[in-house]
Amino acid sequence: MRSEWVRDRIYIDGEWASAHGAERQVEDPATESTAGRFRQASAEDAATAIEAASRAAEAWAATTPQQRSALLTALHTALVERSDLLVETLVAELGTPVSLARSSHLGQALEVLHSYAEMVKSYPFVENLRNSRVVSESAGVVGAITPWNYPLYQLVAKVVPALAAGCTVVAKPADLTPLSAFVFTDALHSVGFPPGVFNLVPGPGAEVGEVLSTHPDVSVISFTGSTEVGKRVGASAAASIKRVCLELGGKSASIVLHDANIAEAVTATVENVMVNSGQTCTAWTRLLVPREELDSALRVAQSAALAVTVGDPKDENTDMGPVASATQRESVLGYIRDAVADGATLVTGGVERPDGLTVGHFVRPTILTGMAPTARIVQEEVFGPVLVILPYDNEDEAIALANGTPYGLAGAVWGADTEHAFAVANRLRTGRVDINGAPWNAIAPFGGYGLSGNGRELGRWGLEEFLETKSIQMPTAEHNS
Repeated sequence: MRSEWVRDRIYIDGEWASAHGAERQVEDPATESTAGRFRQASAEDAATAIEAASRAAEAWAATTPQQRSALLTALHTALVERSDLLVETLVAELGTPVSLARSSHLGQALEVLHSYAEMVKSYPFVENLRNSRVVSESAGVVGAITPWNYPLYQLVAKVVPALAAGCTVVAKPADLTPLSAFVFTDALHSVGFPPGVFNLVPGPGAEVGEVLSTHPDVSVISFTGSTEVGKRVGASAAASIKRVCLELGGKSASIVLHDANIAEAVTATVENVMVNSGQTCTAWTRLLVPREELDSALRVAQSAALAVTVGDPKDENTDMGPVASATQRESVLGYIRDAVADGATLVTGGVERPDGLTVGHFVRPTILTGMAPTARIVQEEVFGPVLVILPYDNEDEAIALANGTPYGLAGAVWGADTEHAFAVANRLRTGRVDINGAPWNAIAPFGGYGLSGNGRELGRWGLEEFLETKSIQMPTAEHNS
């Protein structure tokens, strides 16, 4: 066990301080052994962190964008220097394959950090509109509550734009995967951010999260997690009229149009669903194909799923590791069991362990078809490596199916005519749509409709979640005369 994965302190007011909560073990989900341990913050610790952030807020908000950019650039360098440790930590605490930890978990986090370090230098914090001077200024103290599925990336996606906006932050990482947050904090501490600007308080949501959501000195809550917990966070924050930014669940559709390359579209959709063991809120977990292409789609999907290498996440050749916990594995298997019991056809996968894996929270890449659009597994987020395939008869039906859940986070459209695919994408009630597998964009807005949440992350939209707008009317020459 690495020394960096044994933590008995939390980070408050620029120092590693005593934690007063319970000690918790961090499990390696691939081996079911202990990867690390840490001591949780208590509710009182969270309140102390908020007090530190409040004291630091005015001075940090008064720093120049150039000063904040310089510190964020230094943080980027410090994280790059810790790249190997961060990758190893992510593999140990989450079970994500080492190649994915390097390219996505760490790589995308670094790209987001770099984008804000550059953006803040040129963002128009002051604009003149006729006789008004419009000022964008820090919203105050931010409570950042991050999930376990992309622990480093989500921390960066919340903390960095908040710091860039001139806000101070109290961050609560998920208890399941807190170790990368500690390494992040080591890096931040090393580059000299002022005391109180960033604080780390891992601990139970019912205690630490509740303090962040209700404390009158917290101005903004940014939460990523399940829709049910997001509802509770929003309700708790309502009493003090906090701004609440929620990135919640998804049940995204991948629509294969009649002129699409069926093999390319289906293979890419299967691969998308299996990334991070299906524990990705934007995963395209519903594949919609023309009815006449259903048999072809099932054959391609089965072949693509069987080609996914499931195994040791430390192996560079592994495509998919375990899900994050025994609880998560049982939840995913429960969805599969119920779907089959209700008449779904199991194309491949199922509830048995992958061959040769007797230890660890592994789930087979699973493909199901033959369900009604109203079936539970079609409507609810499974958060595991499970894809459902539904046929449609015409384009309007495909769009209705895609829009036919309470969620609206992401989606995909596949077609030879990209302008037509864009027109279809424009009819989807969802926050992001990828056409023909287009690449991720670190400066494009990300967020959802409906039960997928509100607010946006990334790009200038992510920065503006942490800004207040003030309009100052200036006297005109005519007024003075």
